Amino acid sequence: MHQIIETKVMHARLFPKVNRFAYKGYYLALNLDEMDDCPIAVNRVSFLSFHTKDHKAENALALKENIKKTLAAFDIHLDGKIILVCMPRVAGYVFNPVSFFLCFDDQDQLHAYVAEVHNTFGERHFYVCAHKDGRVISDKDILKGQKVFHVSPFLEREGHYQFRISYAGDSAGFWIDYYDADGNKKLITSLLGKRKPMSKKTLMMAGFKYPFITLKTILLIHWQAAKLWFKKIKFIPNPPQSDPKVTGTMDDADRMKNDERETDA
Repeated sequence: MHQIIETKVMHARLFPKVNRFAYKGYYLALNLDEMDDCPIAVNRVSFLSFHTKDHKAENALALKENIKKTLAAFDIHLDGKIILVCMPRVAGYVFNPVSFFLCFDDQDQLHAYVAEVHNTFGERHFYVCAHKDGRVISDKDILKGQKVFHVSPFLEREGHYQFRISYAGDSAGFWIDYYDADGNKKLITSLLGKRKPMSKKTLMMAGFKYPFITLKTILLIHWQAAKLWFKKIKFIPNPPQSDPKVTGTMDDADRMKNDERETDA
């Protein structure tokens, strides 16, 4: 079943200057096995649509195969569904700062997820998140990945991320925190929301409630960049993208103990 996630997105920079913002919107949760029966327009022109070419694939089958090949490179082999959580195209425009491919086994248990990160320079990178022993990922598990991709021109390409997701019941939560090279937490981000079945009606309601959400997202990114500039945060030019363009978690998971961030949308 395809779903819509009505979301609250939050970013908070902790130092050297505090900067926090949050906004509401919506994401799609698309089952790549069921794209022939999808309420949103797929690979065709429409005010609201989804295009597999935005993820470098000709069609949904090819997109799923690409993700399975990406997992296989890390010796991860799963036979279940893959759910893509991403923003739609609106009036032909889309920018996904991050999309998530949730990868399940044939018992609908989550064993891996892939974060597809884009920057505003037209580049992308895949972070493959999974336990080294292949066990099920719980909503308390924190998976660490080295930061090797330049996203914000106000953050160094060093240190590491901590990834965590929760995808149970009718809720969804995605957290990515950035730690600098000295191990200090510098940026916290979250994408939280409630899931509901996707239909032409719920798509239309989301479109009316959050019009031109993709344009809003890119404008907010540039507005926040301007604020950091005026706060005299060091600007870091985009370096050549490093290889490989797909990386995995660098060690096994930690268990979340005390999470001081938001837990509800």
